[in-house]
Amino acid sequence: MPSEVSTECLVIGAGPAGLQASYLLSRAGRDHLVLDAGDAPGAFFTRFPRHRTLISINKVHTGWDDPELNLRTDWNSLLTDEPSPLFTEYTPRYFPSAEDMLRYLGDFAARHELPIRFGTRVVSVTRPDDFVVRDQHDNTYRARRLIVATGVSRSYVPPIDGVEHAERYDEVSVDPADFTGQRVLIIGRGNSAFETADNLVETAAVIHVAGPGSLKLAWQTHFVGHLRAVNNNFLDTYQLKSQNAVLDGRVLAVKPDGDGFLVPVSFERVAERVKEIRYDRVILATGFRFDASIFAPECRPELTINDRFPAQTAAWESVNVPDLFFAGTITQARDFKKSTSGFIHGFRYGVRALHHVLEHRYHGVPWPSRDLAPTSGAVVDAVIDRVNRTSALWQLFSFMADAVLVGPDGSTRYAEEVPLAHLHEAVARGDFGEVGSYLAVTLEYGEDHDRVNPFDVTAGRNSQDEAGGLDGRYLHPVVRHFRGGELLGEHHLTENLENEWDSEEVHRAPLLAFLGDRLTPTAAVAP
Repeated sequence: MPSEVSTECLVIGAGPAGLQASYLLSRAGRDHLVLDAGDAPGAFFTRFPRHRTLISINKVHTGWDDPELNLRTDWNSLLTDEPSPLFTEYTPRYFPSAEDMLRYLGDFAARHELPIRFGTRVVSVTRPDDFVVRDQHDNTYRARRLIVATGVSRSYVPPIDGVEHAERYDEVSVDPADFTGQRVLIIGRGNSAFETADNLVETAAVIHVAGPGSLKLAWQTHFVGHLRAVNNNFLDTYQLKSQNAVLDGRVLAVKPDGDGFLVPVSFERVAERVKEIRYDRVILATGFRFDASIFAPECRPELTINDRFPAQTAAWESVNVPDLFFAGTITQARDFKKSTSGFIHGFRYGVRALHHVLEHRYHGVPWPSRDLAPTSGAVVDAVIDRVNRTSALWQLFSFMADAVLVGPDGSTRYAEEVPLAHLHEAVARGDFGEVGSYLAVTLEYGEDHDRVNPFDVTAGRNSQDEAGGLDGRYLHPVVRHFRGGELLGEHHLTENLENEWDSEEVHRAPLLAFLGDRLTPTAAVAP
């Protein structure tokens, strides 16, 4: 017999983001339920990555004993109040196996006794009043709020004539022997494309990897979704003339031709010259997108970025459906190809921030903060301590901020890990109480950092002995002063090779001078 369940908050998806959300809801004592189509947490990792090696780093031996610092190089652990389980306990491999992730997520859910219903595939979401979710067995679940943490579950298929003839990354064989002696085209130039190409270099006769624009390397852009070194061995075979190539151009069509395909490619570097190339196999590795098909028209979220992600506010809420929130890799729409919300080491902090948003909006719980002595010296000490330890600001660079909130009376509070866009909106609404002015503390790369060859020693960088830091292109702390959302001033702490920003002369003294009398009651409310 079909059943009906009512709960305050429903979470769809028991991957890393869904588990993180459930853990936080459980710790807060909130009534909620998690639904997942799989038989165990993290079903995505039973299939992906296809070649079973994660590109999220797992550095076990850091030399630090600070759990917060260790999270800078542990990209897989979820956030808990307890010291265990951590992903680093499961394997010493720097690039771990997907099977290790499955074991960790399963243990995480069991250890914290999260309320998950497995084998529950959501087939529809409607909203006559509350959200009504129906599963494949016709059971229904009612909830006032919905957190969707389903990831990007459908392949993104670009509008290429004849693209249906290509084999998709999620379905193509991973046995290199199946490609022996063949000419292979891989459409797409992300990690999945190069992961596939690396797998075929020993057997395929020719491999071409094609896509528009210049190839972007993570070591230069600092965006971990661009091509990672662990997947770029294929570039050697191209530059050393081993019959393989990276094509900077647009694939115009995939045309069947006997046992193979003719593929016209418009090359960008030679004035859009079109060349038709023959291949035996064509593989589509162009990424994934969010599946909005389960939502009824009255609560279907708007999509953005080629309809690949749900459009979201600064609070990760649907722009057109109130009380519908998103968590996990689909939140990368907010910092697309800039920061790390598409990955566990980024979105775990996004989920925690989302939890604070929900706690304040629906339960009147203020964003956690601590009082500081109303002096510039106390603020400098707090900022220096945080930038030298924080993992959240380190991972979600330019996106997540700590806030120093200065009241009209000069009282000072320190709030951690507030998304920068949300901070401005929340202060304007009065969510943080009366705020005369505020400081936003971030970690950021310098302007045009992605245009600098990181291995060109002639390009130079500021050393830790040089004050200022404004031109530093490596990761460094930035402190900005705002009043009413208006930028009043900014200060860059000089970058440092070891990421230690605690020099009295180089870091503390310049920051203290920048603050000056900015934190006095008069300065906080001055017109």
